[in-house]
Amino acid sequence: MKIKKTGTTTVGIICKDAVILAAEKKSTLGYLVASKESEKILPLDTHIAMTIAGASGDAQVLARYLRAEFKLFEIEHRRKITVKGAAVLLSNILQSSKYFPYYVQLIIGGVDDTGPKIFDLDAIGGIEEAKKFTSTGSGSPIALGVLEDQYEENMSVEEAKELAKRAIKAAIERDIGSGGRAIDIAIITKDGIRIETLPI
Repeated sequence: MKIKKTGTTTVGIICKDAVILAAEKKSTLGYLVASKESEKILPLDTHIAMTIAGASGDAQVLARYLRAEFKLFEIEHRRKITVKGAAVLLSNILQSSKYFPYYVQLIIGGVDDTGPKIFDLDAIGGIEEAKKFTSTGSGSPIALGVLEDQYEENMSVEEAKELAKRAIKAAIERDIGSGGRAIDIAIITKDGIRIETLPI
């Protein structure tokens, strides 16, 4: 079985009392630009969202699984799942499907009682907590260079949004798999998730 590679750039940043997730909107199928308006940030609950890189179908089915599991968790435990709990659950789902893995690289980010958190996950369930920032997809090496150079502790939401935009824009300029007409940015705080679409 041959799987075609797809290109993407997504970014996760921890800032003061919030998590910023960002993604460009180009979706590719081999050499075809399948869409210039793809949604690559998927809300999973009122306080957790996920960015997707890789096969869209795999990521979308994982999002459906997680939304259902989060609802069951809340009914059973009478509280929301933590961001770390959500990441571990997703890691277990990915690990259980190693023979035919989900072709994805994901960032889960959110804010719970312990503060803002982001986790990076690979296709077979490897999980890593990112203390400052992370990036996934074919444009991630370029985006990470911008983040390494310009990230500062305790950035404001507006500063982190601007940094995410610069990182994604740099990747779009140099990565053939990243592009589109706009960038989606999710701002996650204790009050919920707000997604903005900004022109490039």
